[in-house]
Amino acid sequence: MLMTIKQLQVKYGNQTALKIDRPIIFEKGEHIGVIGSNGAGKTTLVNALLGLIPYEGRILTQLKPEQMAVHMQQNEYVTTVPVKCIMEAILNTKIKENRELQELISFFDFESCLTKRFNTLSGGQKQKFTIIMVMMQKAELTFYDEVTSGLDFETRQRLMEKMVEWYQDKDDTLVVISHYYEELEQMADKLLILDEGKVIAYGKKEELFETYCGKAVFVLDNNQKNRKFSEGIRKLKAPDHLIALSCSDSRQEEELAATLIRNNVDFKRSHSDIEMIFSNAREAFYAERGGAER
Repeated sequence: MLMTIKQLQVKYGNQTALKIDRPIIFEKGEHIGVIGSNGAGKTTLVNALLGLIPYEGRILTQLKPEQMAVHMQQNEYVTTVPVKCIMEAILNTKIKENRELQELISFFDFESCLTKRFNTLSGGQKQKFTIIMVMMQKAELTFYDEVTSGLDFETRQRLMEKMVEWYQDKDDTLVVISHYYEELEQMADKLLILDEGKVIAYGKKEELFETYCGKAVFVLDNNQKNRKFSEGIRKLKAPDHLIALSCSDSRQEEELAATLIRNNVDFKRSHSDIEMIFSNAREAFYAERGGAER
C-alpha cells in the first residue's frame, strides 16, 4: 500500500474542517476520485496528506515528499520569458534532449504554445502546461485538484480525454478532486465521498453503486405519466426533473425494463452513475445518524 490514513483531524480555530475516523488506504495503481460539496474538506485533505497544513492523527506512508506531486487549483508562473524557458528551468532539462518531455508536449498538442508567455495562454493551455509539469515529476502518487476548473465544457472534455488516454496503460496512483461527475466517471475507479468534513463513503464505484442504488437504476423524466407509472416501485434520490427507479437484482431489472418498453416509457439505464451514488450515500449517512439531511 502507498498510504494509509489511520485517523486524521484538521481544525481551523474551533471549527473541524476534516475528520477521518476509519482507515483509508491508497494502493498502487488506483485512481481515486474525491467528491463533495463546497466546504466538504476535499482540498483540506490534499493539503494535509502533503504536509502543507497541521493536522492531528496518523498518516502512514513510505513515500518521500519528492515522490508525490500535486496539481493545485491556481498555478502562476513568471510572465517575462516564454513558457519553454520556464519548463526547462523548473525541470532542469532541455526539451530537445528529453524524449519523454517531447512526447508529453506532442501528446497535449502544446508545441505552438512553447514560445508564448504564460499570461497570454488560454485557460486550457495553462492547464495543459501545468499538467505536463506535474506528469514530468513521475511521482508515485499524484493529486489533481479541480484540474479543469474554469474551463468551458468542450475544453474540459478534450483535456479529460487526453488525461484518460495518457494514464490508461500506466500504474500511476492518482487522487482526483472534482465537482464534475462526468470527469470522475472517466478518471476514477474508487470514490471518496466527503461532506462537511466527514467521510460519507469510500470504496470501488461499482460496490458503492450496488450498496446505495441497487444493481441497476432506470432514470425517467419526472412527469405526471411517469410518476403514476412508477407508484409502488423503489425510488432513489434524484434531481427534481428526474425519477430514478432502483432494481435490486437481475430478475427485477429484466421485468422492469420489459414493463417500461411495453408502456412506451423512455428511460436511461445506469449501473455506475456517480451523481446518484453521491446523493444516495449522503442521504443514507445522515438517515443512519437520525439527523436531517444537510
